[in-house]
Amino acid sequence: MQAILLKEPGSADQLYLGEWPTPEPASHEILVRVQATALNRADLLQREGKYPPPEGASPILGLEVSGVVEEVGEGVTCWQVGDRVFGLLPGGGYAQYAVMHEDMAMPIPGTWNFVDAAAVPEVFLTAFQALNWIAYVQPGERVLLHAGASGVGTAAIQLAHAMGAEVLVTSSASKHDLCRQLGATHTIDYRKGPFLEELLSVTDGQGVDVIVDPVGGDYFNQNIKALKMDGRLVMLAVMGGAKVPEVNLGPILFKRLQITGSTLRSRSREYQIQLTQDFMDFAYDRFQSGMLKPVIDTVFDWQDVAEAHRYMEANQNTGKIVLRVG
Repeated sequence: MQAILLKEPGSADQLYLGEWPTPEPASHEILVRVQATALNRADLLQREGKYPPPEGASPILGLEVSGVVEEVGEGVTCWQVGDRVFGLLPGGGYAQYAVMHEDMAMPIPGTWNFVDAAAVPEVFLTAFQALNWIAYVQPGERVLLHAGASGVGTAAIQLAHAMGAEVLVTSSASKHDLCRQLGATHTIDYRKGPFLEELLSVTDGQGVDVIVDPVGGDYFNQNIKALKMDGRLVMLAVMGGAKVPEVNLGPILFKRLQITGSTLRSRSREYQIQLTQDFMDFAYDRFQSGMLKPVIDTVFDWQDVAEAHRYMEANQNTGKIVLRVG
């Protein structure tokens, strides 16, 4: 089969279309003929040699796919050849074929095409894990989402809104309209400077119950000040830096704050299967009705994968960048 391969760790120029052995489905796995995959920040880090795949996973980039079941392994009961599916992978998505555990696959809603479906698994499951499994968001709570116009951000806005929360986001001003269309009630332009003063102003000094943050760095101390009593901070990444020069631990104790770091790719298969099932119980009917939807910025042919990576690195996208696999 053809796949996007890596000459050596480094820039996007190291990616090329080459030949790779077609994977074979093991027991309870399906072989998917990939129609589309999508970019994630983890792909950029893996390409640079900074984020190796989990043990036993494909070394090929790509954490999510949509496509058609080509073959089923022994013991598979959920799927038949020809079914349209999408789902999360530990790796191997930038290829013509990928294997997936049968319980990780989800049926593509009838109105969706393959590009729509490829834009969902990683960002929606990451957002659902943060909001539902970790932060236990409740109706009427206030949720602050940093990088609100990112792939995870646009998914999290919709999910938090569907959970009955009031949603606030930080993003660049040019992306505020989309965030509001998805369900955000207030948008803060992070380029104007620290977000804390405006956040406290629009919440009458009360702050928020939950913060989901992929930025870290200088945001950490502002996050602590922005959280209400018993507030929860979920950290998904440290795009703004992994170190904070000075931290006052007092508010963490006095406000009984919970701070949780989380990843998804390194979780066990059992964890990911249960997360997928819980997510489908919550989201599938909402996808069917249009209450939840994939947000797609740009679709590239997979032969233009280097250009797609450079586009993500420039932070130009609002929502997902999808590769159409030929």
